[in-house]
Amino acid sequence: MKHFTITFPDNSTLEVENQITPITFITRFQKRERSVLAVRVNNEVCSLYSPINITARVEPIYADTAEGANIYRRSLCFVLATAAHNLFPGARLLVGHSLGYGYYYTIENGHAIVEEEIDLLKKEMQRIIKADESISADYISYEEACELFENLHLIETRKQLNYRSPARIRVNQLENFSDLYFQPLVSSTGQLKVFDLMKYKEGFLLRFPRHTSPDQLPEFEDQPKLFEIYKRYKDWGKRLNVTSAASLNELIHDRKITDFIDITETLQLKCMADIADQIHSRESVRVVLIAGPSSSGKTTTSKKLALQLQALGYKPKVISLDSYYVGRELTPKDENGNYDYECLEALNIEMLNENLLDLFKGKSIKLPSYDFHKGVSYFKGDTMELGGNDILVMEGIHGLNDRLTPLVSADKKFKIYLSALTQLNLDDHNRIATSDNRLIRRIVRDAQFRGKSAADTIAMWDNVQKGERLHIFPFQNNADAMLNTALDYEIPVLKVYAEPLLRCVTPLQKEYSEADRLLQFLNNFSTIPATEVPKQSIIREFIGGSSFHY
Repeated sequence: MKHFTITFPDNSTLEVENQITPITFITRFQKRERSVLAVRVNNEVCSLYSPINITARVEPIYADTAEGANIYRRSLCFVLATAAHNLFPGARLLVGHSLGYGYYYTIENGHAIVEEEIDLLKKEMQRIIKADESISADYISYEEACELFENLHLIETRKQLNYRSPARIRVNQLENFSDLYFQPLVSSTGQLKVFDLMKYKEGFLLRFPRHTSPDQLPEFEDQPKLFEIYKRYKDWGKRLNVTSAASLNELIHDRKITDFIDITETLQLKCMADIADQIHSRESVRVVLIAGPSSSGKTTTSKKLALQLQALGYKPKVISLDSYYVGRELTPKDENGNYDYECLEALNIEMLNENLLDLFKGKSIKLPSYDFHKGVSYFKGDTMELGGNDILVMEGIHGLNDRLTPLVSADKKFKIYLSALTQLNLDDHNRIATSDNRLIRRIVRDAQFRGKSAADTIAMWDNVQKGERLHIFPFQNNADAMLNTALDYEIPVLKVYAEPLLRCVTPLQKEYSEADRLLQFLNNFSTIPATEVPKQSIIREFIGGSSFHY
């Protein structure tokens, strides 16, 4: 008989024979007003019914954590898919991008969904949740899986099995419906009480709570400009018949990926040219401000946009906002006592605005520099002035915030927001998160150029996202133009670099659960060699080999 030990966060232990499921000792973790949705077993995320049969450290995953929120949302998506299957058998439920703490959905059943149908869906979800139905995860054979998803009309899920074909496949089941999710779900539907369905455009939103307030829905914040960008790319993907990982894998398998790469790069370049034309149409513009979250491709976009502006007769000049840091002694600190270089107050706003006004008047300015090692601002003799055809380009996280340039009139500014928003899904019901795309970019770039491990990048990602929520996302609707910097072929390229980095994260490290999740995500894609990537592609900013100098 096999004996092993379970160790809990308080270092208490439990001696076990054969195997045990976390649900049997869940009371050890229960805390008032904190719901346990899953557990971390040796830093691997597991459901409450996953058997444990090895010596392990076990920690709870609460609903009020980022990891818990992902489990909650994923499980809520499964309940919605089940409800749609029950009410509209044969119709395709399609998940889209995130929007204001919700996911955008459409149903392909011959007409745009109406309020009455959304109300039926909501009531059916409420019924399933009130019944506290169990969600199981069982392995079936490859042949059974193919037949199952064909019968359920899950077209993209079935198609993906042509390119990802293990001998056995773990399938989630709720009532009479089954689906694939590559990460654990909650053990029963009764834990998913907080949600709403809301009519939006041709579809609807599945709304869910923030992880910081898991018991209430936040007020809806519309992002119409971002939605229109997404819709444009989604329509484009439909016209090319490339809307999922399976569709992309099919192109790779059939050796037709080169044409698709050329098309995606051409589309992105056309969008940049359109933005340059918008700038040119506004004769008063003197400075272009580019902002976007981490790894959205701000540096390459600045360089490619500069080329487009040159083609229109401009002479772009770049001002680096990094040069305007106030210095370590004057930099505010965050709640943990660390220097907060991402807050607006870390920049010398007064000097920046004086410099801009002087440049617009034709005066020459002294450009500041910043020594990151010493943490001091200084002048090394660099100067700048603007000629008649010169235009400034500034890239930084505060570009869309008018508090950065309060003395510059609105007619002189053109603000651009970047987002890496892929129109691809994994399949009908599993979306590709923008943040996952950017995190994989960041992991690859940090390893290539900054000597950081995947664990290092994952460890600081929460703080990066916190800064984005504070300093970037609230201002995205202030943009004059938005540019989608995602390229739908990039994940198969990044996979070649990211997989070996992620495999170096061990179960002894806290970051293992995220590395394991990303590896499971990447497992849905075939690979594309870097030789296929054009030298001026945004992807080159992350993998290297660009014709641009950084």
